[in-house]
Amino acid sequence: MELANARSALKRKRNDAIEPFDNGTAAAATTDVSSIDLSLLEAVEKSQTTVEVLDLKTLKKLVLAFERRLRDNIEARLKYPDQPDKFADSEIELHDEIQRLKTLAGGPELYPDLVNLNVIPSILGLLSHDNSDIAVDVVGLLQDLTDEDVLEDNDEPARVLVDALIENNVLELLVQNLTRLSESDPDEMAAVYATLSTLENLIEVKPAVAEMVCERTKLMRWLLGKIKVREFDSNKQYASEILAILLQNSAANQRRLGQMNGVDVVLQAVAMYKSRDPKTADEEEMVENLFDCLCCLLMPLENKERFVRAEGVELMIIIMKQKKLAYGSAIRALDFAMTKYPPACERFVDVLGLKTAFAAFMGKIPMSKKNKKERYQEELEERIISLIASLFGGILRGSRRDRLLSKFVENECEKIDRLMELYIRYSDRVKAETKRMNQLKLDDLEMDEDERYNRRLEAGLYTLQLISIILGHLWSSENPRMRARIELLLKQQRITKEDIIDILQEYHDNIGDVDGPEEKERAQAKIQKFILAF
Repeated sequence: MELANARSALKRKRNDAIEPFDNGTAAAATTDVSSIDLSLLEAVEKSQTTVEVLDLKTLKKLVLAFERRLRDNIEARLKYPDQPDKFADSEIELHDEIQRLKTLAGGPELYPDLVNLNVIPSILGLLSHDNSDIAVDVVGLLQDLTDEDVLEDNDEPARVLVDALIENNVLELLVQNLTRLSESDPDEMAAVYATLSTLENLIEVKPAVAEMVCERTKLMRWLLGKIKVREFDSNKQYASEILAILLQNSAANQRRLGQMNGVDVVLQAVAMYKSRDPKTADEEEMVENLFDCLCCLLMPLENKERFVRAEGVELMIIIMKQKKLAYGSAIRALDFAMTKYPPACERFVDVLGLKTAFAAFMGKIPMSKKNKKERYQEELEERIISLIASLFGGILRGSRRDRLLSKFVENECEKIDRLMELYIRYSDRVKAETKRMNQLKLDDLEMDEDERYNRRLEAGLYTLQLISIILGHLWSSENPRMRARIELLLKQQRITKEDIIDILQEYHDNIGDVDGPEEKERAQAKIQKFILAF
């Protein structure tokens, strides 16, 4: 109760920084306003708008004033531990000094001096202050000091500040404070957002923070708890974004979250949208973030296994069948799950996913006002081609393989017709990019072979390679109807088998050894088999 009184005093200070006149005074002021000397008013206004130059001298003054108010507050709390009214004023004064420190965001070049003055430990210590409103003030200060716009073009001062913050346990203190904030209080709800913003800013300056914060704190557990909540709000959206950032380029974090039942929690979160669309643009962005999290989680093999066990394959097929906004995201998640993981491919066939996948492959894609964009169509097309290539790579024999191959002979081989239509489109696109780069070469704008190859991949070469691999699987099946159809279409389009062999050979030559030399050899042997078959 006593602590609540101290907090309410500080809240009043926030809301009523300037006390209004009482009615009598206000009336008098209105009556006598004409008699006030205008030059006096101008002088007052001028004095209020004077901004102190931000330099080392000002910085020292600010730090000194802050340290003095902090000392006063500590002394008052020690002297009157059970009488909040005796230390409430010192808390209000401390609040004011923290607010004044925010002006330092206007001079990030002074951050090394701020660190040298050894004030960082004092500031961060307040994240554990008994009055959570003081901790909220500090979170706001940290958010301002590390703001992306503030740190832009100030790389070195930014690194100095971030290193000092990390050395003084900012990650642990921020997350500990996060767990005590109540989102039913508007100020504390805003502080949750500011905490996540600060963490994002720290990662931006020092990417290693993404793994540090997960090793040292319970941030991931907090984020999982947040995305589990059914109700949507801005903090849930931000939590999904931070989780995606943490998982993006970190195999360690992907494994860590998998061990924390993360695959199951993210699946539950996206399941809320299996039969309904997000209501707002912000909620839509959150759903995309959740699918980004899911796709990152599906990189390590053990998480693919968890995904299959948690019936993730079935959920993605349901989402596709419902034809809601998450349709394309579900295809993407399935592609990640099935890449180099046969059990997911087998489950997909067993739960009758082929019909749904090939409807998408044939261009029967659900359209809404939001996804009529041409690029959305292309991304979906590229993803479904990748998914079918993954199926061929994961199902090598048996009745499942027969069911997959039979899709290409049904309805007068319409899937092969579609495959060749896509082959021509992507081939034309790659040729156009190659021609453009050759023109650049003539203009003396040199680029090395790796860059040329990457440019062609971006123009559609990777999808063209996948189409060629699918054609290789069909040709190697030695089905006479398939071969006859492929030969007829090649002849009609004036494409030779050598054209397909060239694409396969380039793919073969560029297979990397990320998964080890043995896996590279195995992958190259598969492509060599198609080349020989053609």
